[in-house]
Amino acid sequence: LAKCAVVEPGSTVLVAGATGGVGQLATAKLLERGYKVRALTRKPDKTKQLFSNHPNLEVAAADLRQPETLSAVVSGVDAVCCCTGTTAFPSNRWEGNNGPRPTDYDGPHNLLKACPKSLKRFVFVTSAGVERRTELPWAILNTFGVLQFKRDSEMALEASGLPFTILRPSRLTDGPYTSYDLNTLLQATSGSRQEVVLSATDSLFGEASRIAVAGVLPEIVV
Repeated sequence: LAKCAVVEPGSTVLVAGATGGVGQLATAKLLERGYKVRALTRKPDKTKQLFSNHPNLEVAAADLRQPETLSAVVSGVDAVCCCTGTTAFPSNRWEGNNGPRPTDYDGPHNLLKACPKSLKRFVFVTSAGVERRTELPWAILNTFGVLQFKRDSEMALEASGLPFTILRPSRLTDGPYTSYDLNTLLQATSGSRQEVVLSATDSLFGEASRIAVAGVLPEIVV
């Protein structure tokens, strides 16, 4: 789902979820393509270490669950890549109020409300199955509402008036990468999973490499 916009290398792209599996790789790819990246994170020290204080990387400490922290973070950005997410079922990642509603509904909604109307592109990574959440096997995945919250956030983006692209990968493989430096991230490959199958509807099954998904994001931003 996309509307046309142009964001050239040298522009500033805000990456939400920059320390996550897809977000790390997306940040690395954007930096490689010559974009300036503002990494929105609750862990600024970890982010700086991860990307070795890259000259085109700006680390912005903020929390998507706290809207009062976002106005300065989105100021002056040309595009946003929202790569946030959590597990569909209870896990350690839910600790500290990081379950599906805060992560997949509250956070994206707060970010959307904070974005300037001059934004050239909002790229939102969600999930396959958001429109099939009442069907098996997606209904199982949606037991705690993760697909419903993602779809609600997609609909908020669609109604926002901002130029957007929504990317819905299937089950993510490869990673997540939590301790690699920038050079390692850029050298990552998806092994034998090189083929990418695209659909304009929520109709695909299978898996998607985080590396392949992150590689698509700079192309979408343009």
